[in-house]
Amino acid sequence: MHSLSIFGSSSDAGKSTLSFAITYLLHRRGIKVAPFKAQNVSNNSSVTDIDRGEIAIPQAFAAESIGLQTTPLFNPVLLKSGGENKAHLIINGQSLKDTDVKEYYKDLDKLKPVAKKAFKTLQKEYECIVAEGAGSPVELNLMDKDLSNLYIAKKFNTKIILVADIERGGVFASIYGVYKLLPKKLRKNVIGVIINKFRGDMSLFDKGVDIIEKDFGIKALGVVPYLPFNLGFEDGASLMHYKQDTHKAIIKVAVIKLPHISNFTDFEPLVADKEIELSFITNPSEAQHCELLIVPGSKRVFDDLEWLRKRGFEELLQDKERKLLAICGGYEMMFERLFDKESVESDKKSIEGFGRLRGDVVFQTNKVLTKGCYNLFGSMCSGYEIHYGIAKKRATKAKNFYGTFVHGFFENNTLRKRIFSEINPHYQGYDFQSYKKDTIAEFAQHINKHIDLDYILEKLHDTE
Repeated sequence: MHSLSIFGSSSDAGKSTLSFAITYLLHRRGIKVAPFKAQNVSNNSSVTDIDRGEIAIPQAFAAESIGLQTTPLFNPVLLKSGGENKAHLIINGQSLKDTDVKEYYKDLDKLKPVAKKAFKTLQKEYECIVAEGAGSPVELNLMDKDLSNLYIAKKFNTKIILVADIERGGVFASIYGVYKLLPKKLRKNVIGVIINKFRGDMSLFDKGVDIIEKDFGIKALGVVPYLPFNLGFEDGASLMHYKQDTHKAIIKVAVIKLPHISNFTDFEPLVADKEIELSFITNPSEAQHCELLIVPGSKRVFDDLEWLRKRGFEELLQDKERKLLAICGGYEMMFERLFDKESVESDKKSIEGFGRLRGDVVFQTNKVLTKGCYNLFGSMCSGYEIHYGIAKKRATKAKNFYGTFVHGFFENNTLRKRIFSEINPHYQGYDFQSYKKDTIAEFAQHINKHIDLDYILEKLHDTE
């Protein structure tokens, strides 16, 4: 059986959600399938079950949705925000160094064996690998440096599905252009194209399907109507596409959208909570009417701390009468001083924190990567830690304040209810796990209804 590459005709075409959905649907058809992305660029990562490494959220989410233990093999190369013109390099789940972006692309050939080994290892266990691409596969000036798209498709002779975002406009040009710019060998492997994020009367695109199939010679695998999916956020762009039903909301929560915000999947349970109105803010004035202010995780704690000061947040964050919750990097900022003598995250050796908590945070070269069950604020809950900074306590509760290094704790129904009941005693809470399971199944069924999965399976089983 062939493995499958999911290419986008542009960035943010919906590759991640369709890769997840197709992985889920193949699994439901009884195929032993695994998610994969050779190289990801994201500050949103999760700790793996196997080997305690870091991988990007989309691959972790896709694996967890079908009951797989996560492993660094699903995303062997991960880049996170570094300093100016730099990126933080994570190989096989482990942090290596900050690298100059130009140097990274010069040395990309050295990373191809890493991606190749991960894919081949997965092939020994799984019938089909669903390999998500990155951006557009035909950026002509970068095609020789493309690790996630062309390299994997060529090396492993994968079948290919194109995903086109009709919402952007120019959908025909993007489909035709990408298809024609693909190397001839890969064009033969293209199963077809999925038109994504359609809004309105589906019949209006009947002629569009004819054009794609008759004039372009590409199979139209389906036209997928837009459906909000508030899970598995990959990056800041996808995060800002969330949709929320707020007509029953009784608590207003504001998350400060830091320039280097990380692990914002922490807030998926709040997006889904009908009793909470969630907003992401960049100015102190926007927090005026919120009842809880959240400082989220950050990949560049020193830089984001300075940004908060420049934006005028300091007085707000030091106000002990205001209810504040701080997670990971945000938690580190609440201490009196932060030290980074080894320049792990910053060229500055130290910086004054906001002083909401006593003590210092010291950055160490060995990153803390843990996952498991934690005792947080009197409740046992699942979560994970990804951080360099070390403080005396993993979590702190004080007057109008919650702070912790642990990500994912809002998924715990008991703890979430305790926190928000303190703000409003009428808060009832809900079962996030049931919501997540049902939402995944409903979204996958939505995709299944609008794509030709039988045709895809037929092509995956081709012996050519």
